[in-house]
Amino acid sequence: MHAMAWWGGGECEPLFPSVDKCDASRLGRDSTLVADLDGALLRSPDAFPYYALVAFETGGAARLALLLLLAPLAAALRRAVSESAGERVLVFAATAGARVADVESAARAVLPRFYAADVRRDAWRVFSACGGRRLVLTAAPRVMAEPFLLRYLGADAVAGTELAAWRGRATGWVDARRGGVLVGESKAQALRQMLDAGEVPDVGLGHRRSDYAFMSICKEAYLVPRTPVEAVRADELPKRVVFHDGRLVQRPTPLVALLTVLWFPVGLLLSLVRVAAGVLLPMRWLRVAFHALGVRVVVRGTPPAAAAAATRTGVLFACSHRTLLDAVFLSVALGRPVAAVTYSLSRLSEFLSPIRTVRLTRDRAADAATIGRVLAEGDLAICPEGTTCREPFLLRFSALFAELTDAVVPVAVECRMGMFHGTTARGWKGMDPFYFFMNPSPVYTITFLDRLPPELTCGGGNKSGHWVANYVQRLIASTLSYECTGLTRKDKYRELADNDGLVLNF
Repeated sequence: MHAMAWWGGGECEPLFPSVDKCDASRLGRDSTLVADLDGALLRSPDAFPYYALVAFETGGAARLALLLLLAPLAAALRRAVSESAGERVLVFAATAGARVADVESAARAVLPRFYAADVRRDAWRVFSACGGRRLVLTAAPRVMAEPFLLRYLGADAVAGTELAAWRGRATGWVDARRGGVLVGESKAQALRQMLDAGEVPDVGLGHRRSDYAFMSICKEAYLVPRTPVEAVRADELPKRVVFHDGRLVQRPTPLVALLTVLWFPVGLLLSLVRVAAGVLLPMRWLRVAFHALGVRVVVRGTPPAAAAAATRTGVLFACSHRTLLDAVFLSVALGRPVAAVTYSLSRLSEFLSPIRTVRLTRDRAADAATIGRVLAEGDLAICPEGTTCREPFLLRFSALFAELTDAVVPVAVECRMGMFHGTTARGWKGMDPFYFFMNPSPVYTITFLDRLPPELTCGGGNKSGHWVANYVQRLIASTLSYECTGLTRKDKYRELADNDGLVLNF
């Protein structure tokens, strides 16, 4: 249903034309475009999922439950009182008492992935065509939307509701001194402050009646209809989301959020049982035990036999990296424990691990000696990427593994989690295995590829370590239909956590 304005005689006609009537080719480098976010640039007019993400990241299931309880009140106030009143309730439920730094962190590392999957194609056609200034207005807190809009959508400036804070924590109120909730005339006033003296935006994109105030300032204005439309593909955006954080897998609509809250205590108990099974049972029984507990392990290819006791020289399994459990499920697929080298493993995960873990130091000479000693004793699993990536990309492979042995077996690792991510860059990594096993029915797929022939190794084929590492990366990527990148662990942690990936050992 299009936003309408009532005219005399009882007729209902659009006050502004639909966005598909906009001739985007006329927008040049000197043009200025202003757009609303929810319902205009985004397909969903409801910001609840983004409040839910912030609520879960800053306060866990308890805060998400509070948001769910107050959401009906917010909807009622929005209809009966004002849009501003409903927005204030959502802001309070999602942020009251939370550290502002945590809200900012979630906005930078968690929200972009969900925003990027919700960009409207019809509005993006106009927004992306503007070669001049692109301004965005939103009733949601500016701190939530700004990182995505500036970094991934190419906006030049963002105006939104400002959170009130005290001693670094959000009070749950909005800052009335900075415009309050940005709806109606407040949006128009915020737009005027963003413009230069005498500047008039060339095009305005709005969605609801409360957007008319800022749309009327523009030379041309268009309504984005509520009709369903496909989202923009990820590769069509100025910057693709490669790294993202957060525990929730699915977009937390009210129904998904409710199911998450209801499942959380059940999933926690189930994860404790699954972790206990992994720790206490012999490795050869784990595949059957996991299957009985709802964890599927799919094995493809031919697993190599264990190294002969006489030779004592092991095989190096070069695995793609999806979670810290990769080496555990590799061992489950083999039916025998395989040692793994680690860097960012918490002490708790190390204590609970059913396989031997050997810490690396990031000192190349020391790490080479460590890996050599472990290989002399038996098989070894290593993830040359050095960190996990959730999207269908492979990070740059370190060449160290290829320089130490010619007995390399590439392993393509995939995992499917329907509710919770079993990895984190910002949180405590000790909870990673528990979150993975909290999923109702997680799936791990281990695909064994052929052992590298001698002519494609450093020793037998006189290849460089970098050549072998890149070859193995391409081989695994083609198996998984992933894309190879040159990104590294440092790139990931600097983008998501603003550090180099050091882990607290507890």
